[in-house]
Amino acid sequence: MSRPQSTQVAREPLVLGVDIGTGSTKGVLATPAGQIVATARRDHRISLPRPGWAEMDAEQDWWGDAAAVLGELTAAAAGAPIAGVCVSGLGPALVMCDQDGPIRPAMLYGIDMRGTAEIEQMTAELGEQNILRRCGKRLSSQAVGPKLRWLARHEQRYRPGLRWFSSHTFVLERLTGEWVLDHHTASQCDPLYDVARQAWATDWAQRVLPGVELPTLHWPTDQVGRVTTAAAAATGLPAGTPVMTGTVDAWAEAFSVGVRRPGDLMLMYGSTMFLIQVLPAPTTHPLLWTTSGVVPHSHTFAAGMATSGSVTQWVADLSGASFEDLVREAGEVPPGSDGLMLLPYFAGERTPLYDPKARGVVAGLTLRHSRGHLFRAAYEGIAYGLRNIIDVLEEAAGPPARVVAVGGGTQGGLWTQIVSDVCGITQDIPATTIGAAYGDALMAAIGCGLVPPQTDWSRIQSVVQADPVQRKRYTQMREIYEDLGRSARPAMHALSDIQQHATP
Repeated sequence: MSRPQSTQVAREPLVLGVDIGTGSTKGVLATPAGQIVATARRDHRISLPRPGWAEMDAEQDWWGDAAAVLGELTAAAAGAPIAGVCVSGLGPALVMCDQDGPIRPAMLYGIDMRGTAEIEQMTAELGEQNILRRCGKRLSSQAVGPKLRWLARHEQRYRPGLRWFSSHTFVLERLTGEWVLDHHTASQCDPLYDVARQAWATDWAQRVLPGVELPTLHWPTDQVGRVTTAAAAATGLPAGTPVMTGTVDAWAEAFSVGVRRPGDLMLMYGSTMFLIQVLPAPTTHPLLWTTSGVVPHSHTFAAGMATSGSVTQWVADLSGASFEDLVREAGEVPPGSDGLMLLPYFAGERTPLYDPKARGVVAGLTLRHSRGHLFRAAYEGIAYGLRNIIDVLEEAAGPPARVVAVGGGTQGGLWTQIVSDVCGITQDIPATTIGAAYGDALMAAIGCGLVPPQTDWSRIQSVVQADPVQRKRYTQMREIYEDLGRSARPAMHALSDIQQHATP
C-alpha cells in the first residue's frame, strides 16, 4: 500500500486521473493549470499461467486498485471540489462479464498470444488486404476479435448477453454503470472496427462471433457518466462526479506530453516499448497499426515491441542486483557490450516482425561477460528493434517532426542515450513524466469544461542527441543483430512449439 504524496492543498476545483498499468495503478490529483497536488500508487503483477498467456484479475488488480487510489486522492483533496475523473489502462485487454462480474481472468494485449490459430483462421475468412484496408492493420496478438473467438471455442465462456470490457472501461462501468468504449481502443479491437469510418464494423463483428454485443462509442474526453452512490461508497468520490471515457494508457501518455500534431512521435519506455505518431490523414502500412487518436476524428500510426522494460526487469531479477547498480555497471561497458548481443523477443514480437513464436536469444557470451554486459546488451537489443520500427515509420509517413520520450526508462539517461545513438534521433524529455495518469487528469479537465480542448500541460526539460561516433559503431552491430535474427528464426519457432506443449 502506498500513501498519497501531497505537495499542496488547493481549494480550487481539481481533477483526477488514474492509469491501470501492467505493473501498477497510478493516480494523479491536479489543478486546472496542471500542477500536481497529490499522487498515489498500487503495485500488482500480471499472471503468466501458461506459455503465451498473460492475464490479470480484473476485480482485484483493476477495480480494487483503482478504487483504493481514487480513495487516497480524494482524501488528499482535503475538501476541494473534484470536477472530473478520467481513467486509462493497459489495452486492448479483454474481460468478459455477466451481471455478477468477470467470468474469468482478463486477457491482456499483445503479450497474450493464445489466439494464434484464430488469427490465421480469421485472416483467411476476411482476407488480409481487406482487413488492412478496413481496420488499418493486420490481425495480430494485439487484436481483440481473435481472443473473443478463442474464448467461445476453447472455454465455451461466451454467450449472448455477456458484456466485454477493456481495463479502463471495466473501472468506468463500476464508477458509472455505463457500458462504453472510446474510439481509439475500439480501433485496436480488430476486426470489429472500421478505422476510416471511425465506427463499428458490425457485419464483421457478427462474423467473428455471432450475437456479440458492442458498447457505445465515445471519444476519450467525452463525459459519459457520473459516479454512482455505490461507487462513491467504494472510492470516497462524491456521488455525481463527472467521468470521462478515457483510453489506452499509451495514448493517454502521448496526450500528456503534447503529442497531438501531425508528425509528432512518442517513444514510451515501459514494460513494452511503444510508439505513436500522429498522422495528417488516415493511411495504412502493412507493418504498422493505424488507429483512431485521442483528439476527436484524429488518426495515428502505432507500433510496439512485445517486451522492453520487462527484459531489463528479467536481468535484474536473475542477477539479484538493483536497477541503480545495473545501470551504473552497464554505463562502464563500451558500446556493443564487448561483443555480447541480446534479441529481446521474450514474449514473441509485435511490429515489424508479427511473430508470436519469436524467442529471446543471447549470443556471444564468454566467461568475461558480467551482469553489466548483459544489462547493456538488453538496452542495445531493444534499441536495434526500435530502429527497425522507426525505419518503417519513416517509409510510411516521413521522418518525425519531433520525438518525445516518456516512461520510467527515460530516467538515468543511459537507455535514452543508447536509443539516440542507435537510431540517430533527438529526443525531447518532458519535465513531468508521471505517465498516463497525468494525461487522464488533463482529459478530465477538458471533458468537464475546466480548460479548452487545446490545453497542453507539457514542458520539455532536457534533450538527448545522438553521438555520431557511437552511431557508427552501432550501425555495424545492428547488421549483426539482423543476421542473427534471421538465422535463429527456425530454432526460435521450434523451441516455441516445445514450450507450447510443456506441462502447465
